[in-house]
Amino acid sequence: MRWVVRTPWPVFTLSMLQADIIGALFVLGFLRFGLPPEDRLLLQDLPATNLWFFLAYLLVAFTVGAALSLWLLAPVFRWQRRDALLVDPDPEGTELARSRALRMPIYRTAIAAVNWLIGGVVFISVTWPVDSSMAPVLAVATALGATATSIIGYLQSERVLRPVAVAALRGGSPNAFHAPGVLQRLLLTWILSTGVPVLTILMAIVASKTHILDATAEQLFVPILLLTVTALIVGLTGTILVAMSIADPLRQLRWALGEVQRGNYNAHMQIYDASELGMLQAGFNDMVRDLAERQRLRDLFGRYVGEDVARRALERGTELGGQERYVAVLFVDLVGSTHLAATRPPGEVVTLLNEFFRVVVDTVDVHGGFVNKFQGDAALCIFGAPIEHPDASGAALASARELHDNLLPLLGDEFGIGVSAGRAIAGHIGAQARFEYTVIGDPVNEAARLTELAKVEPGRVLASSTAVSDADGTEALAWDVGEIVQLRGRTEATQLARPRVLASSDEVEREDISQLTDEVSEGLK
Repeated sequence: MRWVVRTPWPVFTLSMLQADIIGALFVLGFLRFGLPPEDRLLLQDLPATNLWFFLAYLLVAFTVGAALSLWLLAPVFRWQRRDALLVDPDPEGTELARSRALRMPIYRTAIAAVNWLIGGVVFISVTWPVDSSMAPVLAVATALGATATSIIGYLQSERVLRPVAVAALRGGSPNAFHAPGVLQRLLLTWILSTGVPVLTILMAIVASKTHILDATAEQLFVPILLLTVTALIVGLTGTILVAMSIADPLRQLRWALGEVQRGNYNAHMQIYDASELGMLQAGFNDMVRDLAERQRLRDLFGRYVGEDVARRALERGTELGGQERYVAVLFVDLVGSTHLAATRPPGEVVTLLNEFFRVVVDTVDVHGGFVNKFQGDAALCIFGAPIEHPDASGAALASARELHDNLLPLLGDEFGIGVSAGRAIAGHIGAQARFEYTVIGDPVNEAARLTELAKVEPGRVLASSTAVSDADGTEALAWDVGEIVQLRGRTEATQLARPRVLASSDEVEREDISQLTDEVSEGLK
């Protein structure tokens, strides 16, 4: 049973005993100091038989209460032991154990109240032969002591058994069990801190006026003063307990909110009880799970369609159709990909394509472009949609030149790049249940045809003169306008443009060798 020692149950048992002791001290203190000297009941005045009978009842009551508590806790112990030993759970036993664990503070309070009720009757019976006129005073004192004991015991038990409640509420609240909420807890605190002491003072004054007590109003000054001090101490204790039961989950909620604001969607709250505070904690956890799911979907959505498209769709919604935009289009395609797939292992081909697309995405992204789609071993890149670009043509032309230099070490000259610009329709194309964001128009067709022609060009990069003329700044100066050709599938002729200076594959290889030599020389130094 060593695992029991590591659970809250030993502390729970001590809290039960502590609450009973506090209640007993409250009653005895009231009878000893809360009454005038001439009305006090002294235990040494009781017959020995009566006193031993009352002490025997206390022992029996505590034994019966402990045995009943153990019987109620038996399913909880079996449930916790199965968890500790990692044994397969029993669904019916688990449900019963979770229900018992959550209801244990209420069970403990009910057992204590019944023990006090019977104990009050026994106490009045054993004191009746000495002073039967004290029966009303004893009844009131016992009732107030039972109330204080029950409330303190409940608040203590609820806090001590919080780890057990957390484990029991992982699967939700069983059998729609609801614990006392904030209003009920505050009401219990008011009864403990205000109702019981004030009622005690009131009963003392009424007893004096109705001659149940022999003391005068002046003689009640010291007892009332002591009761007031007791009220302050007990009230402070009860207020601290209920404040902690409310403040702890709110403090945890504030921490969890801070974690979520920092982007940690793994933050969650432990559900302390089945009250509205527990519902708040459970609701927060559900909200964070939904936010995490939305974030994962948004991340996947952005990876599939592009971050700009995803952000625009989330902010403005999506609908079929598009709008006419001025865009620049960059198309890049590999040469001999069919032969590559037939002569190399599939894993190696996939690795090469992934590295190829990584270079394309990184290069285009630096210049503010958007990789619209991957088509086999080709990529369609858009500048100016869905987000407008101040110099779409210049960005596309600069990307083409930089992409050429970045792809040479990876592919040699086995690729072609084409750049075009003009008016096109950009929007969501497809059916209501399945669509994609794309750009349709003559610039896309022209860029694709320029790419086919660029595959046999020495520099592997071609652009239309329209894209060059529309470019701002110094980018247009980096291109030479050449001959006019008729591209396949187009009715209008296209004037070609080529970059003025492009590194060849041999130059790139020489630069790599020179850089390696410099690194080796530096290492030898």
